[in-house]
Amino acid sequence: MEYKVPENPSQNRNGSFTPLVAVTGILVTLYLTANLMAVKIITIGSLSLFDAGTITFPFAYMLGDVLAEVWGYKTAKKVIILTFICNAMLVIFTSIGVILPYPDYMAETQNAYKTIYTYVPRIVISSLISFLAGELMNAKVLVLIKERQKDGKRLWVRTITSSAVGYLFDTVFFVLIAFTGTAPFSDLLSMIIVQYVAKLVIEAVAGTPLAYAAIGYLKRRNDGAC
Repeated sequence: MEYKVPENPSQNRNGSFTPLVAVTGILVTLYLTANLMAVKIITIGSLSLFDAGTITFPFAYMLGDVLAEVWGYKTAKKVIILTFICNAMLVIFTSIGVILPYPDYMAETQNAYKTIYTYVPRIVISSLISFLAGELMNAKVLVLIKERQKDGKRLWVRTITSSAVGYLFDTVFFVLIAFTGTAPFSDLLSMIIVQYVAKLVIEAVAGTPLAYAAIGYLKRRNDGAC
């Protein structure tokens, strides 16, 4: 006889994920993906521009804006801390994977694995510090601007301004901690400038329209929105 775990209607409406669970899951995934992609540096000619994680990073910030706008700073802070923990778990378990024994015929794969995941811890440590500083500032600034505006309009002002502040903290901390000693100062400076500008451009062109769509949809659902 097949046993089924009963649903809890008070905690799980219609047996489906709530929007907050979906947003949290996607946000965590975007940050983990950004950390893994950050190992690859994108260059044009001899100029190092930014790490590949910059591609997904602004979309994670967009979801941070959605969290703060719809559910408020306290909920956004909890999700940020959860993401912090998930990032820490990534570096712990991938590091364990590096030291585990392997068969001789997997030596080439092991070397590739070791090359990537012995570099990831430094990336993740820098990401953890910059993530907490940048994302918390992003959420806090967005909520403060919203409180001052009072009418709740001009969402683009809140998303872009808060991201501009958050990106400044995040980018400077991340590049200096992750790449100091592995790249010349000129490359570090160019990465900070280009990453910061690239994140703002992606935020303005893609992140903000997506934030408008997501926030509009979530508020229409009136599912725990503040």
